[in-house]
Amino acid sequence: MRRTLESFLTELAAQRRASAHTVAAYRRDVTRVLDLAAGTGRPLDPSAWDRALLERALRDLHRTGHAPASAARALAAWRSFSRFCVRRGVLAHDPARTLAFPRLGRRLPRTLPAQDLARGLDRVSGDDPVSRRDRALLELAYSSGLRLSELVGLNRGDVDRSAGLVRVRGKGRRERVVPAGRTALEALDRYLTVPVRRDPRADAPVFVNTSGRRLSGRTVQRVVRRRLAAIAGGLGVTPHALRHSFASHLLDRGADLRAIQELLGHRSLASTQIYTHVSSSRLRKAYELAHPRA
Repeated sequence: MRRTLESFLTELAAQRRASAHTVAAYRRDVTRVLDLAAGTGRPLDPSAWDRALLERALRDLHRTGHAPASAARALAAWRSFSRFCVRRGVLAHDPARTLAFPRLGRRLPRTLPAQDLARGLDRVSGDDPVSRRDRALLELAYSSGLRLSELVGLNRGDVDRSAGLVRVRGKGRRERVVPAGRTALEALDRYLTVPVRRDPRADAPVFVNTSGRRLSGRTVQRVVRRRLAAIAGGLGVTPHALRHSFASHLLDRGADLRAIQELLGHRSLASTQIYTHVSSSRLRKAYELAHPRA
């Protein structure tokens, strides 16, 4: 079964173009179940992968305090692995097919007020290389609505300064071209002219650390949290909050939902429609505050 898992992960990355993050998460989720089966003392062969084992694994997730979203992701990994085993003839039937997903509460994306965010970005100043880098990173994340992985994966050749466009590789390695605003491009210009060690090739990373290496996702998360702490209200700001704010602010100012879908790189409009709920809640709050008989 562990050899089958390696074949499954190889297909996931090569044929289904899953990201390295997804492959790593699926490896953890399936390995957790295989380790659970091995702990029972039963031989770790295909017969061990049955419905009783998966139900026990789900109960363990709930018992150890995993959030419903984490349990749902794990179940998705188990179901995908089960289907793979059936296709390869490893399993005669799929024991995960009828397992029910945990109920997930609808969570509205957290957004930052436009004025507060603008004030927070303007506070990131300074002529040292790190300050210039952080300002460019934050401005571009908000200006173009990029995911964390898209930010760290950005290369110099992906930025077309004259056209004001950025080419990004999103989920499933799908490419899209998005506009970058004037303020973000100016911040990028100031950052890219810093006299530090920099690879001029088109495939060189845009955002690097002090050693000239590509920034990690964790470093970007720390930059966002630290630089925008003053406007976070004690809750902390994530790169995805900037992406949510990008979409919500566009919608607030009349942008078409289909256009926002393309800018975000969503396959389905349903993924984008959550931002209509964000705007509706703001409208409702404004109505209740302003209407004399609300």
